[in-house]
Amino acid sequence: MVKISVIVPVYNTEEYLEKCLQSLVNQTLKDIEIICVNDGSTDNSAKILKQYAKNYPHIKVIEQQNLKQGAARNKGVKAAQGEYIGYVDSDDWIDNDYFEKLYLTAKKYDSDIALATNIRIGNGKTKKRLDIHKEGIYSSLQNKLDVCKQSKNECPTNKIYRREFLEKNDIVWPEGVYCEDKIYTLKAVYYANSVVTVPDVNYYYYRRTNSTVKQKNNHNADKNYARRQVLDFLKEHNAKIRDCEFWAIKSEKKIMGVTLWKIKESLRTEKHYLFGIIPCLIKSC
Repeated sequence: MVKISVIVPVYNTEEYLEKCLQSLVNQTLKDIEIICVNDGSTDNSAKILKQYAKNYPHIKVIEQQNLKQGAARNKGVKAAQGEYIGYVDSDDWIDNDYFEKLYLTAKKYDSDIALATNIRIGNGKTKKRLDIHKEGIYSSLQNKLDVCKQSKNECPTNKIYRREFLEKNDIVWPEGVYCEDKIYTLKAVYYANSVVTVPDVNYYYYRRTNSTVKQKNNHNADKNYARRQVLDFLKEHNAKIRDCEFWAIKSEKKIMGVTLWKIKESLRTEKHYLFGIIPCLIKSC
């Protein structure tokens, strides 16, 4: 069996794609397959993918119409044969020993998820969004959420996931929406038997000015939908975790695009906003 299947959704990233692919073909772990899903690119991305697939037999290219990242990742997972699944976005890159270190540590602890440092690069700045200092294993739900910084840094790409546990728990990517990372990673962390941390290896996330995460105004509805799905999932499963970390809008009244009032809720708390001001805080234990 292939040790790791790497899923790479690709959409119009010709400027960055070769750096991403080069970091994958240079991996010290050789028993991997690289599945690139071209999500209807209109630039030269398809040409670059075709050339790499010609030169590297462990690269497979799948074509689909533009259905967004969630659908592309799902298609890649369906074609995957690996024991573990890894995701790398086509404008990002990884250390050469990234997958080897994550795989060996996951196997050492028989863990469903292995977690690495996540470094964001962009606008002339470099920031560690998640910094792993030591090797460790985390099994309780609260500890798993904490070590992944799940409420604030729901990154799916600085991890590998055992494919068998994803299939067993029907963990798939929401399709046709943005902010799908919140839902997928929350479910994965919830169901994982454990999360193991892997120090001294990095995932490099390049934040482009035109990336989907920067288009805040266009995706507010998707963000709210994702937050609602996460909170509903936690409530449905009676999650025993700290309150006031996961929030979603419960109700809202707008006139001509201006919010008059809004109610946000977490697991056991509501916040009531009036014209952006919080007049009261209600506990509903």
